[in-house]
Amino acid sequence: MQPAEAVPNLYHPNLMRIAGFADETPDVRTLKLQFADAGEARAFTGWRPGQFGQFTVFGAGESVFALANKPWHPNGGAEPPTIECTFRAIGKVTNALRALSTGQTVGFRGPYGNHFPLDDWRGKHLVYIGGGIGMAALRSAMLETLDRKAEFGEVLILNGARTVADMVYKEEMPSWQAVQGVRVVRCVDPGGEGEGWDGEVGLLPNVFEKLALDPADRIVVACGPPVMLHYLFLSLGKLGYRPEQVVTTLENKMKCGIGHCGRCYVGPFSVCRDGPVVTWAELNELPKDY
Repeated sequence: MQPAEAVPNLYHPNLMRIAGFADETPDVRTLKLQFADAGEARAFTGWRPGQFGQFTVFGAGESVFALANKPWHPNGGAEPPTIECTFRAIGKVTNALRALSTGQTVGFRGPYGNHFPLDDWRGKHLVYIGGGIGMAALRSAMLETLDRKAEFGEVLILNGARTVADMVYKEEMPSWQAVQGVRVVRCVDPGGEGEGWDGEVGLLPNVFEKLALDPADRIVVACGPPVMLHYLFLSLGKLGYRPEQVVTTLENKMKCGIGHCGRCYVGPFSVCRDGPVVTWAELNELPKDY
């Protein structure tokens, strides 16, 4: 009798070493991770923009973060895959993650979820709107867009935060702006500007309205706090955008990442399995208590 084949453990994480980090704000950090095992690195097939992963701090727990860097694809081993995640230290796991140093080990499961359909957006004008750390969920798609800029029309990046100190990716924005056909707009809430601020001041939906962008052939990709998205959708409707033109990404108490535990279900919709990327039109179909 042949022994039964072992069933792979879907919850078993890959081991990743912290290769470096960047502090975006006083409480937000971006980690750069690489596979600790060369075999696992070779077997990794990359990810699509908008997908997420489960990141483990051993002894503390798991947290869900978007895969924040430009999508990595197998390239014959010329460069090892590097995964970046941006997180705010606000709880047990994230504070434990922030306490780790370069060279230490974390766990990674993924990639999970669906993705932003960049190929479907070829030839269209794109707008990326990130509120606070919401920009992290857009960064992978945005960097891929900039790398493939010739395939798209005008690109606007609207990066908003409560204050100048809370704005993520400040050091990167000049390189975004340097790409031909790309415009970067920075904005902070009233009172958050500080001395010498030369960006916009105002609530992000109001700043977007003032830009008065023609909805024709334009896709809006947005992520941020629910209250920001609520008022942004009102502004988009006022400007004539159809729900099918607007895309966002959800993060609703995801736990297992693969649709088994049921924690992130909204009616029959599983955020981790069926999302996290949804159009405004699809969001309108979810139960109203979401």
